[in-house]
Amino acid sequence: MLKQNHLTRTVLFAPILLWIFLSACRPDVPAEDRRYLPFPETEISGIRARYADGSLSAEALVREYLQRIKTVDETGPAIRALITVNPDAIRIAKVLDREMKEGRIRGPLHGIPVVLKDNIDTQDRMPATAGSRALKDSYPLQDSFVASQLREAGAVILGKANLSEWANFRGELSSSGWSGVGGQTKNPYALRRNPCGSSSGSAAAVSANLTMLAIGTETNGSIVCPAHANGIVGIKPTVGLISRSGIIPISRTQDTAGPMARTVRDAAICLGVLTAVDPQDEKTQQAGRRAHTDYTQFLKREGLQGKRIGYYTAFRGINFKVDALMDSAVAFMKTQGATVIEVDDILAEGTEDRSFEVMLFEYKEGLNDYFSSLGPKAPVKDLADLIAFNRVDPVELEFYNQKYLEMAQEKDGLDSETYREALRSMLEGSREQGIDRVMNEHELDALIAPTGTPAWFTDPVNGDSFQFGSSSSAAISGYPNITVPMGFIGELPVGISIFGRAWSEPVLLEIAFAYEQGTQHRRAPRFLEDY
Repeated sequence: MLKQNHLTRTVLFAPILLWIFLSACRPDVPAEDRRYLPFPETEISGIRARYADGSLSAEALVREYLQRIKTVDETGPAIRALITVNPDAIRIAKVLDREMKEGRIRGPLHGIPVVLKDNIDTQDRMPATAGSRALKDSYPLQDSFVASQLREAGAVILGKANLSEWANFRGELSSSGWSGVGGQTKNPYALRRNPCGSSSGSAAAVSANLTMLAIGTETNGSIVCPAHANGIVGIKPTVGLISRSGIIPISRTQDTAGPMARTVRDAAICLGVLTAVDPQDEKTQQAGRRAHTDYTQFLKREGLQGKRIGYYTAFRGINFKVDALMDSAVAFMKTQGATVIEVDDILAEGTEDRSFEVMLFEYKEGLNDYFSSLGPKAPVKDLADLIAFNRVDPVELEFYNQKYLEMAQEKDGLDSETYREALRSMLEGSREQGIDRVMNEHELDALIAPTGTPAWFTDPVNGDSFQFGSSSSAAISGYPNITVPMGFIGELPVGISIFGRAWSEPVLLEIAFAYEQGTQHRRAPRFLEDY
């Protein structure tokens, strides 16, 4: 969760040369694969083509990513994007290679490495920790629905990504990307800068080319902000498009998982494999749900033509450098046939405060239910047990407190009239009187805003110091939001958010893809030590 007031193609030559050298010298990489190993910034389509012609194996690809994790994540720049590497990744890749040789392709992610944020359950030799030392040895009893869909599509789960502990909803003055288990994730563009939270490790891993894809989760800003700060694409879908079962929760109303990738196409491919109806998640069964299994059909270079887009200007004037990038983005969209209309308000007054209240109520019930799902060997039995653990642990409260956990513990159940009224008012203020109102009034296809401001210096003492984030409207309403690289301020990337009505992922992808293809702002990080 990103708290909001309340709450280049440049390549780093040294790591790549090292990667090539290690690939050539290591005897465990089959000789026939060495000269075909992909370089950073490779897309899924390129990998799949090499699999198809036999010039690359999944095993070789996974080995190269594991080596890059050692040289970039664990040593070298040591960005700490991952908490755990899957000890079975190579074995899984070998199985997928055998299937390919037999002509069996599980799905569009067959042999594609993916990293999961470490609040997503997997039933294997990797714990699900939420970054908390209380769960460092917690092994779920079954796969999350997201993990099971990825396996069915042929993905290789490469590891678990670091995150802002408890998805950045534990206490005051937190530093995004810090967890008791994983330490502080660094921004791969500038190592002293923050990666934003809470899917910080997921974004950093994708940006630093430690994986092809990652899955993040968002309650408010936790996919789009780290994607923006790490120069990648992030999709926060409509709540209910992707299952949440087996994911450590904050809010049943706002939580969702979503794909993170270096390109819109790769993110769209990943999104399409995650949209099955889950019997354990009622949100995926709601009336009016509109899901697709192939979102690449909406990727059109002329996707901006004829679109009416609302530019949400509430953040204009806070950072003139971000304003300049938005001016350029708007100008480009107009050259591609879009009409852009300025809008200055979306959420009804008081909506963000009600969202915070709803989250506190839902957090208590959600965490208690999750701890129960771990069975009799659960290391934490309930929220009260977690609070007690943190109070005596030597690391957990070193930098910031657990005020939000304590506030949640004091809440009544979800049958409380206070909760029901806050939820009703929040949804009305963000939907009927929020995004839907603005889009109806101006006959819009989508809304745009700068995702945020450039990454700040990480400060474990004073916590985060971002100037603004634009995620709240889409997050609180439960509507979709896509962030795409919009350019750079110095060496730091900035993203543009494209959001809109419930289930409008197809039109948002049209706009996002056309913008990405016409501007090509993504460039690889250079791991600067003093910027």
